[in-house]
Amino acid sequence: MRSPTIARNYAEALLELARKANDLSGYASMIHGVADAVQRDDQLRLFLETPKVSAAEKNAVLGRAFQDRMPRLFVRFIQTLVSNRRQMLIAQIATEYSTLVDEIEGRLHAGVTVAREPGADERQMIADQLSRAFGKQVVPHFSVNPAVLGGLVVRVGDTVMDGSVRRRLALLRNRMAAPAGRG
Repeated sequence: MRSPTIARNYAEALLELARKANDLSGYASMIHGVADAVQRDDQLRLFLETPKVSAAEKNAVLGRAFQDRMPRLFVRFIQTLVSNRRQMLIAQIATEYSTLVDEIEGRLHAGVTVAREPGADERQMIADQLSRAFGKQVVPHFSVNPAVLGGLVVRVGDTVMDGSVRRRLALLRNRMAAPAGRG
């Protein structure tokens, strides 16, 4: 089984635990916190990766480290990952978990490319307009690329909506360069 499928399966299991605890966002924070810690802390990552330390030893350390900070079910979930040698999928599991929660809560993420950094009011206006257009709550992730010249380019999954000035100029250039139509 490929790792994206495995990560999705574990994310679904984590989602069930979060539903039982009635805490979707809390579990999201916890799994992302653990994923961030593994990514940032070389010592933790090496500890989890090394085959020289048994799964039982790793689980004992994790149990002590998390026992007062996280719910017992969440700690057991992390320990199950270690026991099944899937601890290096934590970041993928966190991403898949967030995707599942977004689906449940009717939320979309959109990449929005603009020519200059938008202000808070512009950001909110863009988010509101995208939410109306898609019929779901849209969370925009902004990036700045001066090459778009103005307007914006929106990417949601495989869908791209290009309302940039650069595209409009290219269309105008193509129309002007095309041979005159027959009348």
